[in-house]
Amino acid sequence: MIQRKGFTLIELLIVIGILAILATTVVLVLNPAQILQESRDTQRISDLGAVNSAIGLYLATVSNPTFGGGSLDTDSCGTLVWRASGAGNPIAAVPDANNPFVTGDGGVVLTSVPTTGFRNVDGTGWVSANISQVSGGSPLAVLPTDPSAENASSVAPLDGVGHFYAFQCDITPNALVYEINANMESAKFGNSGGSDVESTDGGDNADIYELGTRPGFNL
Repeated sequence: MIQRKGFTLIELLIVIGILAILATTVVLVLNPAQILQESRDTQRISDLGAVNSAIGLYLATVSNPTFGGGSLDTDSCGTLVWRASGAGNPIAAVPDANNPFVTGDGGVVLTSVPTTGFRNVDGTGWVSANISQVSGGSPLAVLPTDPSAENASSVAPLDGVGHFYAFQCDITPNALVYEINANMESAKFGNSGGSDVESTDGGDNADIYELGTRPGFNL
């Protein structure tokens, strides 16, 4: 009769210790918090790309396009910033002199103005272009919002710890130009990261992801 020998207490403790070391190593190597940050940044890049394409289609295909209800002989949207986040009161309008689009701003405090319909694509949402006028319907069902849970109704700068999407436009006698912004939170996609999108986007703020049609993105 063959007798099977079980594990001794010491052997079990050794195995448990090895597993604990391996688990700790995996956590340190994978860094779940960083993975989540990178996932949200990937979503931010995708969202702003979709919004940028939708606005571009609107400007290219709609007769007499406008931003914020203004026309080419006005500057009605050049003094406002619209922004949205994934929680709270998600839209803000602030003076042009105090917004994150100013060169070297370094993180100006914004105070939000609560409103509803911030995801509307008819020009009343956080992007003030009526992309629902695009032939065949809006390329976006709703406007995206930042994937973070930060509350845009709180006082927070776009630079640093503030995470929300922002839109600003400018109406000149000859053109409609705009800029959309987001703030990356991971080291990978942030300034000087391995997949840096903030300092390589052609904008004037190396710590903000900037897309749009304004030369130098210096609205």
